[in-house]
Amino acid sequence: HPDLVSAQMSVKSAQADKTITASGLFPQVSTDLNTSRSKSSGSNTVNNYNYGVTGNQLIFDGFQTMNKVNAAAENIKASQESYKFTSSQVRQRLRSAFVNLLTAQEALNIREEIFQRRRQNFELVTLKYEGGVENKGSLLTEQANLRQAQYDITTAKRDIELAQRQLTKELGRRQLTPMTAKGDFTVIDAAREKPDFTALAASNPTLQQLTAQKNAAAFNVKTAKGEFFPSITAQGNAGKSDIAWPPKDSEWSIGAAISFPIFEGGKRFADVSKANSLLTKAEADERSNRDGIIETLTDAWTSLQNALDNVDVQYQFLTATKERARIAEAQYSIGFVSFNDWIIIENNLVSAK
Repeated sequence: HPDLVSAQMSVKSAQADKTITASGLFPQVSTDLNTSRSKSSGSNTVNNYNYGVTGNQLIFDGFQTMNKVNAAAENIKASQESYKFTSSQVRQRLRSAFVNLLTAQEALNIREEIFQRRRQNFELVTLKYEGGVENKGSLLTEQANLRQAQYDITTAKRDIELAQRQLTKELGRRQLTPMTAKGDFTVIDAAREKPDFTALAASNPTLQQLTAQKNAAAFNVKTAKGEFFPSITAQGNAGKSDIAWPPKDSEWSIGAAISFPIFEGGKRFADVSKANSLLTKAEADERSNRDGIIETLTDAWTSLQNALDNVDVQYQFLTATKERARIAEAQYSIGFVSFNDWIIIENNLVSAK
């Protein structure tokens, strides 16, 4: 799935960022080879050759690099949690797409049943109209109901194709593949048990991502404070130079460099202030997200309970409406009820189905 591939690449990018940051803790070695020709007034042309190796090793920088590495490690955790969140979204959309296809298929079956009933009703009204016991308005009404049922079948078939397209996308396939969903709409009994929403929120990948970002912000504060310490670096180089190739004159040097900024226009103080502000923001975002997740979980669970209860209620309405329709159809066929009363009951049956 392209969304998963993208999230996975974000994790690899964060891992690479950590490796790049950590490289500053290791010796930095480089080699160079130079050749040049020079001439000045009154002198002969001179060739210059030199090559050598140069190395630098960070000794101390106020723990800035180490804190940057720790922050990068937290960013890896954040990207991994982001991957988990993306994965959960993809799986949720995949399940929804499957259920939508299952629903569209069932809707087509129901609408075909309704069409058959509307056609039988139309034939009954036609017979009564031809027999002179029903008016033309009733006939036209039932004819419109039959046309509506035909239209509903057409839209149901389009809905199936759309649901197939959605499921194909969530399966990560490039081409639309005709498919059929098999399953039922039964919800497991465990859904009736009220879970611990606080415990569930603690393992939510979005919250885990914000926690990692908060930890990274804390390390960034330490990094900013490290700017107030001097930076110490060991340096060394060795090589050879001469006016002829290969060069024979050896040279080397070793030493250390200490740098400490005296005045930068308040930059370091501003960096610390900014880092502290970002840390406070990350802490507030984490708390807000935790509260929001608990609220969302509670709302989702409540909606599910209401939906489960509503299924039972609607089944009872459907059972009652079917019985009313059966009785009303028999009564209408022998003239005990009027068309207006009968069609209301029929429309209620269609709605209940």
